[in-house]
Amino acid sequence: MTNTASRHLLTSLAVCLVCLALASAAFAADDPAANDGAPRGSAVTVLKASKFCFPNLVEAFGTLIPREETMVRPDRLGLKVTEILADPGDTVTAGQPLARLSLPEGGTTLVTAPVAGLLLSSTAQIGAVASPRAEALFSIIARSEFDLVGLVPTQDLAKLAVNQPARIKIVGAGEVDGKVRRVSATVEPNSQLGQVFVSITTNRKLFVNSSGRAVIKTGQSCGVSVPLTAVLYGSAGTVVQVVRRARIETKRVEIGLMSGGQVEIREGLTEGDIVVARAGALLREGDPVRPVTEAADAK
Repeated sequence: MTNTASRHLLTSLAVCLVCLALASAAFAADDPAANDGAPRGSAVTVLKASKFCFPNLVEAFGTLIPREETMVRPDRLGLKVTEILADPGDTVTAGQPLARLSLPEGGTTLVTAPVAGLLLSSTAQIGAVASPRAEALFSIIARSEFDLVGLVPTQDLAKLAVNQPARIKIVGAGEVDGKVRRVSATVEPNSQLGQVFVSITTNRKLFVNSSGRAVIKTGQSCGVSVPLTAVLYGSAGTVVQVVRRARIETKRVEIGLMSGGQVEIREGLTEGDIVVARAGALLREGDPVRPVTEAADAK
């Protein structure tokens, strides 16, 4: 290669180097992250730890019983059943005739329902003797009102109080509303379970001895919360990953109540902390990340 050709080659290389330097400077000017020294990493979806009110709930499992059962008998001796006018399962009104009875002196009389409600059982038979001292002809669940008699652990009894609202799931009848009517003052010594009586409000047909589960709201606790997906459980304990200065920090937390996909954080976070929405084991302490807010990520 001649000296002239070598000089041309060197000149061309110098020009190319200058062009590369200019392009690099232009890219840096357009990239704020390159100018402010912010670390570059994978994009992670984040959100702010916020306040949320968690209901304090107590569960009670049990069976349905009549709240008040009324027995129906004739008011005099020497009567016989001549006609049965109502059957178990019927809904009756106060004063409705239930049976016709013959009088010793001739003629008949009626046995009527003293209260409105659900006719639970009947022993009435045509020709059978009826009297105020014999077995009741009919039994009525007064006003068709039921209680769920539920069992709860001893430590939960102190949380219960009269008139607390409840949501009750009954086998065969779905979910109905109710409220605490009475709390037992004793517990069963072997099981250490106590009784709570939950009154039921519904127009649905219910059955004695049906099984049910009552979820009783005893209050609420308001505090900092994050989604369940933001919490990691491991040998190091329960942790949440937060983002500070575009890097991952792992915070040990104490969790509390859970509701609606949220978990209460009793210790370890403050309201407004930037939290990784879907924490993962691949993110390590100090890893650089590019936080993307959950709202923006969803668009």
